[in-house]
Amino acid sequence: MQAEQARIDRADALVLAFPIYWWSMPALLKGWVDRVFVNGWAIDYGPDTPVQKKLRHLHVHVLALGAADESAFDRHGYAKAMNTQIDYGIFDYCGARVLTSELLLDSESGTAQAHLHKARTVGQGLFEREAIAG
Repeated sequence: MQAEQARIDRADALVLAFPIYWWSMPALLKGWVDRVFVNGWAIDYGPDTPVQKKLRHLHVHVLALGAADESAFDRHGYAKAMNTQIDYGIFDYCGARVLTSELLLDSESGTAQAHLHKARTVGQGLFEREAIAG
């Protein structure tokens, strides 16, 4: 996992793009996060010390793709739950700054062109937010 940590340390930003499985990230990605974002690298804490956030330099972009439409996510509070779990529970806890947190939803309806346009718009926005935050 040190190699993964070194890759993130060298990067300008971390972009996580993933399909939504059961209203969260896939288990394989969650396992990667659990093994990479560990005490000593992402945070420092001990029995008598408060948490020290060590990734304040890291900019994060989260892009989650889902089949359900926005109303399903809103109706059940899944969008807020994902935001709390991923943006705050993982990245903010480590001090990383989430610049983008997008749900690309309703992927099984509409036209391919509409989905491509949305993805392109979001992608261009990533670079604009990086430049502003830089």
